[in-house]
Amino acid sequence: MNLNKTVKILTVVLGGIVLGACGYTGGTKSDAGGAAVEDRSGAQSTGYAGQRSFKREALDDPASPLSHRVIYFEYNRSELDSEGKEILENHAAYMAAYPDVHVVLEGHADERGSREYNIALGERRAQSVRRLLLFQGVSDKQVETVSYGEERPALLGHDDESWHKNRRVELIYKR
Repeated sequence: MNLNKTVKILTVVLGGIVLGACGYTGGTKSDAGGAAVEDRSGAQSTGYAGQRSFKREALDDPASPLSHRVIYFEYNRSELDSEGKEILENHAAYMAAYPDVHVVLEGHADERGSREYNIALGERRAQSVRRLLLFQGVSDKQVETVSYGEERPALLGHDDESWHKNRRVELIYKR
C-alpha cells in the first residue's frame, strides 16, 4: 500500500472517531429522539453534554444542583476552579431560562490581609463569578455584585478550615 492511500485511510478513520466523539452525550439522559428526559434533581437534560434546563421550582429543591450556592476560592485568588465552574454552569442555565430571576453575588475573604485589600479581593471574586455567568448567557441586568471582604465570615475560627469557608462568593437570589 502506498503512503498516500495509507494517509487517506487514516484520515477517514480518525474523522469517524472525531465525529463519533462529538455525538457523545457524556452520560446525559435522553430518549432516541433527543427529547429532554427529566431526572430526579429537577433538571432536564437536552440530550447534549453540559446543556441543562431547569423547572422554575428547582431553585427551592434541596436535591437540585441549584442548591449549591457557594463558590470557594484558594488563598489570595479570584480564579474559579472546576467545581466552581460546574456549579455556575447550572445557575447560568437556570438564569438564562428565566430572565426575570436576579442574583446578588456576595464576595468574601478570610481575615488575613488589610480591610481594604479584602474588600478588593471579595470584589474580584464576585466579578469572576459574574463574568462566567454572563459568558454562559445570563443577562447583565440579572446580576449584581457586592463585596463584604472579611466583614461577614461564614466561620469565626482562626484556622485553615475557617479561612477556607470564608474565601467565597455566595449566590443570593432575589425574590
